[in-house]
This record gives sequence, C-alpha cells and structure tokens, in this order.
Amino acid sequence: MINLKLKKFFKRTVMDNGGYIGRRTSDASLRYFFDQINPINIEEGLIRIGEKGDGGYLLPDDLGGISACFSPGVSSEVSFDLELAERGILCYLADYSVDRPPVSHARFDFEKKYLGTEDDGIYLTLENWINIKESSKEGFILQMDIEGAEYAVILSTPTHVLQKFRILIIEFHQLNELFCFPGMQLIDLTFRKLLKYFDIVHIHPNNCLATVGYSRYQVPPVMEFTFLRKDRVRNASPAVSFPHLLDIKNAPYLPDVILPECWRNTRG
Repeated sequence: MINLKLKKFFKRTVMDNGGYIGRRTSDASLRYFFDQINPINIEEGLIRIGEKGDGGYLLPDDLGGISACFSPGVSSEVSFDLELAERGILCYLADYSVDRPPVSHARFDFEKKYLGTEDDGIYLTLENWINIKESSKEGFILQMDIEGAEYAVILSTPTHVLQKFRILIIEFHQLNELFCFPGMQLIDLTFRKLLKYFDIVHIHPNNCLATVGYSRYQVPPVMEFTFLRKDRVRNASPAVSFPHLLDIKNAPYLPDVILPECWRNTRG
C-alpha cells in the first residue's frame, strides 16, 4: 500500500512539473510538428475584438459579409461576442455549465449544451449546430474555448463543415502534451487537419501557466491561435515580430509569456 501511494505521488509530482511517465516524443517528431507552424502576416492586418485581457482576441480585419459567429464555451465572459453583435453579426453561444450568457443581446442565440462529438441532452456537435442554425450559409467565425475538448471536436468535424468558417479562433489547451508521444499524435493530427485549409495569422500564449521546456523546445501549455481560410489570404509574408502590438496579457498580475522561437518563422 505504501509503495502504491508513493508511486501515485511520484507520478503526480512529475506530471505537475511538466514531466512525463511513458514514451517521450522523438526530436524528429517535434521538429516535424514545429515545421508546420508558420504564422503569417496578411494584407488586411489584425484587429482586436473583446476585452483588453482575457476574453479579447485578435482576428483578421476581414469581417465583411460574415453573418454569424459560433462561440462554444461561454462561462462568464462574452465581450468578444457582444462586440461582434454590435457590429451586426449574429452570435450563437453554447455552454452547458451556465444557464444563460452573463448579458443579453438581441443577436445572441444560446444553447445550454457543451460542444462535443455526439448529440444528446448535454452535448451538441458542431456539424448539427450549424445545420440547425445556418444550414444554407457559410463564411462564419468560430471562437472556441472549450478547455481541452477542442481536439476531439476538430477531429470529429467533417472537413466540409470546417470549411464553412472563414476565421477560426481557438484556444488550445495542454499543448505541453506534445512532449508525450500519445499527446503529440493527437495534437499533430488536429493541426494537420486545420492547416490543409487554414493559415495561422496569429499566436498568443496565455500567461495563465508557465512555459514547459524539453530539449530545445519551449511550449506554453495554453495558447490562442487565429486561423484564416486559405482562399482569403492575400499578399502573405512571414510573421517575425512577437508579440503583436495589440496583444495584451490574459492574466494581468502574472508575468507575460512571449511566443518561444520554436513556434516562429525565425527559428533555425
């Protein structure tokens, strides 16, 4: 019994400090993954929508013709959706953990459900959500912060559904799992699927957690990515200046986290 308790304590301590018990990701796999991550500057530039801190995001200044935003993961923060609604964009919100958004707006449409990989009383798939609300349209925004469920949602969503979105803003969680072979497989598959049809136009580390390092790679566990569908990209050039002038720390009282070199075009 004592040995079992010590084993559990050791495992928990190692994982809490960024370590892993099990198969490590090879350097070659890490290098291949980071070679995919090529953030770009775009002709339109970026704008900031939402709060000056957590809840605000950078996205392309390419909102013309966008009729709707799908925004799973409401909690108590809807400043992003509120600003879009004020611009005339209908906002579909979903979150099972709350009964309603913290504020009301005529352009808010709320579902008390989590976004997931099946449809039942608690979960709703992205595909069916769109089919119910906007089946005949496309060119949407997806703003998704669903605490780690983003990988399963993206991988289970058909490609033709993802292509209905012009802009994706996704907060990815547990990115330090790149250093563990099963985690690398999941994260790599997710990014490969997205990067077939979208370019990365912004990356912002959330400073809620400290960066985790292994070998020559540094990974902030939580980061916000903005993607623009490839057919909307014009006059792209490599993004080489980080942070962006519009970036603001998510957690104001914690040290800022600057995007590490391995996530940039400037890496060797």
